[in-house]
Amino acid sequence: MPVSPMNRRAFVKKSAVTGAAVAAAGTVAAAPAEAAERGPAKPPKKNRTWTFSILGTTDLHSHVFDWDYYKDAAYSDSKGNSVGVARVATLIKQQRAAKGEEHVLLVDAGDIIQGTSLAYYFARVQPITDKGAPKHPMAVAMNHMRYDAAALGNHEFNYGIEVLRKFESQCRFPLLGANALDAKTLKPAFQPYTVKRICVPGAPDIKVGILGLTNPGIALWDKDNVSGKMVFPGLVEQAKKYVPRLRALGCDVVFLTDHSGLDGSSSYGDELPYVENASNLVAEQVPGIDAILVGHTHVEVPSYTVKNAETGEDVLLSEPYCWGYRLSVFDFELELVRGQWKVTRKTAQTLNPNTVDEDPEIKKLLEADHELVVKYVNTPVGTCTEDLSAAESCWKDVPIMDFIHQVQMDTVKAGLSTADAALPLISVAAPFSRTADIPAGSVTIKDIAGLYIYDNTLYGKKLTGAQLKDYLEYAAKYYYRVPAGTKVDTATLTNANSFWDYMYDTAAGVSYDIDIAQAEGSRIKNLSWNGTPVADDQVFVVAVNNYRANGGSGYPHIAAADIAYSSTNEIRQLMIDYVTAKGALDPKDFAVTNWRLTQDGTPVFS
Repeated sequence: MPVSPMNRRAFVKKSAVTGAAVAAAGTVAAAPAEAAERGPAKPPKKNRTWTFSILGTTDLHSHVFDWDYYKDAAYSDSKGNSVGVARVATLIKQQRAAKGEEHVLLVDAGDIIQGTSLAYYFARVQPITDKGAPKHPMAVAMNHMRYDAAALGNHEFNYGIEVLRKFESQCRFPLLGANALDAKTLKPAFQPYTVKRICVPGAPDIKVGILGLTNPGIALWDKDNVSGKMVFPGLVEQAKKYVPRLRALGCDVVFLTDHSGLDGSSSYGDELPYVENASNLVAEQVPGIDAILVGHTHVEVPSYTVKNAETGEDVLLSEPYCWGYRLSVFDFELELVRGQWKVTRKTAQTLNPNTVDEDPEIKKLLEADHELVVKYVNTPVGTCTEDLSAAESCWKDVPIMDFIHQVQMDTVKAGLSTADAALPLISVAAPFSRTADIPAGSVTIKDIAGLYIYDNTLYGKKLTGAQLKDYLEYAAKYYYRVPAGTKVDTATLTNANSFWDYMYDTAAGVSYDIDIAQAEGSRIKNLSWNGTPVADDQVFVVAVNNYRANGGSGYPHIAAADIAYSSTNEIRQLMIDYVTAKGALDPKDFAVTNWRLTQDGTPVFS
């Protein structure tokens, strides 16, 4: 739960008064004549104080405007949130106006250039790396907003290092990554930190050191883009190296921007020796940190305090959700003590931009880019014989998921060697979006993009029958246990073990039951291929996305499995190409998944 940071201001004032009283008591009283000659006693000189703020965003994922490209409509959700930096920019202007321009810094915690059709368009359709191409819209927006620094997010690497470097060159602020190192030299591949100065009239500048840390999971999730080029050690390890350096440089405040959550968890199991969500561990284990802007986990944490184990000092953390849903505001109060600035008070909160208008200057700068992408996503690519909905895809075998499986299997099959083509071929895929829908009639790019929202590429990997069963048992922990005879409520059935929808894989090409009345690890029943029970030593080629193939979500066996096929083409584009080539989608043409939920062998849904 959020915890308010310790308020030491009252203690400092009380101590100063007490000290003055003790000093007075230890002196001989002056004679009345002497006192009259000197005049009235002067009050003790108060130390100079100053305040400043650091504003923080994270996981913007290329949301510029309050718009949903998949629905071709203004963004809306059940909680009344708005999205986009255009609205956040208005909040930032208000903060600067209220506090003074010289009192405000602006920082981001990563995942900037991936996540919307806008991002995809300027990475793949009209890449920013092309000669004469326009600047990335996020660079334009963030330059206009005058960001001081941003941490690298893991999704910054999705389109390859060339695209990332081009984006970096377009930004008028540094992309920080103290734990993104050159694989050969082990020297920083990006700027580790930056030092900003807060000017105080008649007093020394306040030096603010901003250290950026990214996610070690990049080594797995974007292995194809970074292997042999960059390595990503842990956040704690690199913070221990750089925080003392910032203090040695005379920084009065050390502020971290971490693309890493704060619960100490990892989605990739033991595939890496470093923790994925390590911001709480950094705060606890690395002395000298004042506050941390947290990212990566897409949650709202207005204010959270961790006590450093070595110093006992409180470290203040805040995470402003994602997509521009919130803006974190860190407020610092400092006191000049013997020529040195000391933090005496710090607080954090999150602000909601859903009540303010979009910044008209950002609209003017980027409206043309936005309209270009709207036109692109509304491009027709074919037709569909019936409406295909993903609403029940998390607990039922539905045709819209079979579409993904069919594209994956067809693509992998076409690229297999003669020997591997003789093996049985299956597919695994996750239900990324419960709101996805491919309508009957005309099908556009946005209909397909809304179904496959990530920029994953495709692999074919080899698993034995025994390994496949382990894989599916791991997936089945997504469901809460529901004893036989108990009514199944889909509202409370899924996401057990913090296993989110994107982490849950269904399989096509085999038939199986998931018995939710059984304990985890004993749920997969009747696993068969082509009508025959799967043998433990039977070898399959499994079509799977690169995220999962490289160890994402911690599935067993798949990361170490032999590779039969790999491609740099995004699965989403393969799906678009499939519809374009076919002309029409017909569920009768798709692979039949044939999986179902049961309770003690009795089907849950017809």
